[in-house]
Amino acid sequence: MSTLATPTIDVRRLAPAQRHPLIFAAFDGLAVGDAFELVNDHDPVPLFMQFARLRGGQFEWSYLQSGPELWQVRIARSQPAPAGVAPRPEGGCGGGGGGCGCRG
Repeated sequence: MSTLATPTIDVRRLAPAQRHPLIFAAFDGLAVGDAFELVNDHDPVPLFMQFARLRGGQFEWSYLQSGPELWQVRIARSQPAPAGVAPRPEGGCGGGGGGCGCRG
């Protein structure tokens, strides 16, 4: 576990199609025990569902602030990726191919 400050990823100004790929790339770069804080303009439930599907058992999700205009979530790596399994890239969201229907 790192002793550095927890980084923050603020996706509010990014195009919706850029948000999920950036978040998954950041997660995939975490060591077990490390985390980042996500700042978003809507409740990222669709992102949680994608994490559950694509990185199930590898993450912890904790709301730090729940709206109504700002959401902050702490996303931590709790387990390494399974050995020999490359992370599947995420196709994006909000019309970017992810199909989740959220705004990013």
